[in-house]
Amino acid sequence: MDSLGSLNAFVQAAEARSFTVAGRQLGVSSSAVGKAVARMEERLGVRLFHRSTRSITLTAEGGLFLERCRRIFSEIEAAELELSQTQEAPRGTLRVSLPLVGMLMMPTLVAFMRAYPEITLDLDFSDRVVDVIEEGFDAVVRFAEIGDSRLMTRTLGTYRKSLVAAPAYLAAKGVPLIPDDLKAHACLHHKFPTSRKFERWPLRPEHAGIETELPRTAVASTIEPLICMAEQGMGIACLPDFAISRQLSEGILVAVLDDYAEPSGTLRVLWPSSRHLSPKLRVFVDFLAANLFPRVQDVNNSEHFRAVLPVADAS
Repeated sequence: MDSLGSLNAFVQAAEARSFTVAGRQLGVSSSAVGKAVARMEERLGVRLFHRSTRSITLTAEGGLFLERCRRIFSEIEAAELELSQTQEAPRGTLRVSLPLVGMLMMPTLVAFMRAYPEITLDLDFSDRVVDVIEEGFDAVVRFAEIGDSRLMTRTLGTYRKSLVAAPAYLAAKGVPLIPDDLKAHACLHHKFPTSRKFERWPLRPEHAGIETELPRTAVASTIEPLICMAEQGMGIACLPDFAISRQLSEGILVAVLDDYAEPSGTLRVLWPSSRHLSPKLRVFVDFLAANLFPRVQDVNNSEHFRAVLPVADAS
């Protein structure tokens, strides 16, 4: 910053052809301008001005240096203008990491794209733990809490994992009444592709040990195939309620063993901590918080969360 101040003093003096006038424009004394220029000349090893008792004139080197300095300050001015314009209208590329189940969030993301057409979404779907800062993400959406003091976080909504099956399957195979009954059922499992670990079913701790004894009728690395198989009556699957809200409301899938299920989890958005949140990131976080899990009233008038269905016109 000291060098930038010296450059500014040089430019003002060169254009005014006077240390006194330059000092008046900068709000400092003429001697302060002269000393700043002298220090710069000493550091560069060249003379920038010819000095006399009445005036100063640029040397050949000073003339070349003045043109370069003008380009530097022109770039700074352009950068400031560009930043000030981004404060007025959110625009630019937004790089976001989403869990693999993030494909089920696409209706909300499409609605965001319609609402903010000047923002380009660069979406990365992964089940691994990403380094938000080192990998250059603007934000990440995750189910698990990430303990990183470099990040800010905002809760988007709560969800619960439910054990569900098609009515036709339950009519044919029977409804499980206690967790032990699952051993006699076709069970559809989700395996994380990176860790190769099976996702835990939401049974309370006293029943958690039963998971290793459950049949593995089918295994998938993403949620969508499990939804399809459950709808087709192939067995019981463990699925997040926001991913199957339509199927549950229409009776395509039915939840079982709810009395043995653990409490809901939380979906969060995280981003690098910064004193000034960029406009594009601010509107993205606000939009997800307002639209991904809107509160709706169920038939019992109790609040729950569900995913947004496609929007006809969100612009």
